[in-house]
Amino acid sequence: MSAQTQFELSDPPSDAISALKFAPASLRLLVASWERNVYLYDTSESGGRLLQTFEHRAPVLDVCFGDTDEDAYTAGLDQDVRHLNLSDGSQTVLSSHAMGVKSLVYSSQHRILISGSWDSTLHIHHPASPSIPPASVALPSKPFSISLTATKLVVAMASRALHIYDLAALAAAVSSLPKPTEPTTTATPIQIEPWQRREGSLKFMTRAVACMPNDAGYASSSIEGRVAVEWFDPSAESQARKYAFKCHRQANDQGIDVVYPVNALAFHPVHGTFASGGGDGFVALWDGVAKRRIRQYQKYASSVSSLSFSGDGKYLAVAISPGFEDGREGVGEGVVKIFIRELGENEAKGKGMK
Repeated sequence: MSAQTQFELSDPPSDAISALKFAPASLRLLVASWERNVYLYDTSESGGRLLQTFEHRAPVLDVCFGDTDEDAYTAGLDQDVRHLNLSDGSQTVLSSHAMGVKSLVYSSQHRILISGSWDSTLHIHHPASPSIPPASVALPSKPFSISLTATKLVVAMASRALHIYDLAALAAAVSSLPKPTEPTTTATPIQIEPWQRREGSLKFMTRAVACMPNDAGYASSSIEGRVAVEWFDPSAESQARKYAFKCHRQANDQGIDVVYPVNALAFHPVHGTFASGGGDGFVALWDGVAKRRIRQYQKYASSVSSLSFSGDGKYLAVAISPGFEDGREGVGEGVVKIFIRELGENEAKGKGMK
């Protein structure tokens, strides 16, 4: 990569970007778009290179990698959860929800894929074991965002509901299901209690949730320019540490704060700090333990829709798309862009870290 700290990817999608994810062990980048395509880029060189485009039946809302850089999973408004073989381009439907699928996460520790749909269910899949049928877990409300650690799954839902599941228990419950005579995409309902039930700390609708890489807690964001930081430990002492703060608010010409949604959150895999991206076009880095902002980058041309750190934490991918915060609809040509930022050695390090 060249000495410049940031470059723009060539050949971006022509419609809004819903999600982007770096591969676990390389600089391959998956991008999901409302134009019904998934894009695969090589971002190891300035400008990047579009490797492949995978067409879907409807807008794609989320993507993630599996165990290798050749395995990917996609989901969106066609209601299907799909495995995408990046080597030969083949697509396999793993399960079908009753409504659009908003979120996907893959646990490499337990080798399970979890999808969250607006039909108020989670589907749990064992992609490496086709003989194990997908399972369905009923939720009390629509899931807006899901994230996981090595041991836990966090599901942020409507009505400020939040469930935390034990991943080992989820994986065991699915593995114990009776094996069908033939592979099936129909999910079998299972009863499993969450490890914890919580009420979200933010009063307004949750936009994103992201878990700390050290398995200690998570951050969540809302449409009302706030981020909350919380810890899993249920002790009174640990729960007293949780807090929320205002961000992504910009003063207008009259000096009045305009509040923007915080669309994206991503934790740095090494330092444990996190990035937030807002409808104001800004990306900020935060030290959640010290409760301080580390830095804020220059304003992007439109709303920040998704963020992803590379597996080694040396790069940050930033997707910008019109967020309609200004009341105008439609996507103009050249407005949707993806930037790859190379981070300095201490750029994402917290204030008190050595």
